[in-house]
Amino acid sequence: MKIGILAAGTTPDELTDRYDTYAQMFVDLLGKAGADFEYAVYDVRDDVFPQSAGECDGWIISGSKFNVYQKLPWMLKLEALITEIDRLGNPIVGICFGHQIVAEAMGGKVDKYEGGWGVGLHTYRLTDAADITDMPEFTINAMHQDQVIVKPENARVFAESDFCRYAGLLYGDHIMTFQAHPEFTIPYEQDLVAARKGSVVPDDVADEGLKTVCAAGAETDSVEVGKWMAAFLTRGSKGQ
Repeated sequence: MKIGILAAGTTPDELTDRYDTYAQMFVDLLGKAGADFEYAVYDVRDDVFPQSAGECDGWIISGSKFNVYQKLPWMLKLEALITEIDRLGNPIVGICFGHQIVAEAMGGKVDKYEGGWGVGLHTYRLTDAADITDMPEFTINAMHQDQVIVKPENARVFAESDFCRYAGLLYGDHIMTFQAHPEFTIPYEQDLVAARKGSVVPDDVADEGLKTVCAAGAETDSVEVGKWMAAFLTRGSKGQ
């Protein structure tokens, strides 16, 4: 099975000497989850797109430093691709920016959240719409100021928190999106929050986030979420 990673962003310059690209983080996560996929990476932020929506069996849309409401030309092109993949019924997993741009493509609205930044470890409750696990909740790393503030009519909420109402959305049986980052490890989140403290994320918010990822025994449910992603991509693929 071939998975296309639509890379809307990549690791910040100051961290590239220690960490892989976002695309590679997904490959690593799915490998830890036991998936055996073939991958193709498309740097859509640099206007590198697949020739067609059917070029891969399933798709992952990464996070990004950009805001979906900037409506840059490559973002409009990505929205059109999402619509075409949806029409074909092929699976998509969207993460952070990917979560948000799918919502925009489906008629929702994304904007800065009035509650500010969410960074560090966040825990999300699973709703009755989640048929992927018996777990009542999961914890992964977050790094976002924007949120889906108007849910698309055809989206079902499968994960939520007091801070993020639409933390996980499902569209039919072939699109699953997460606001937070299962691909981010604890060390990466520590260094990313530290690098963004003050310049991007307010000092007090960054400090609170750092407490969660620097605490003794801090861990995520990322590998478990990776298993959900792999199962969803496999189950939804028309090529299977």
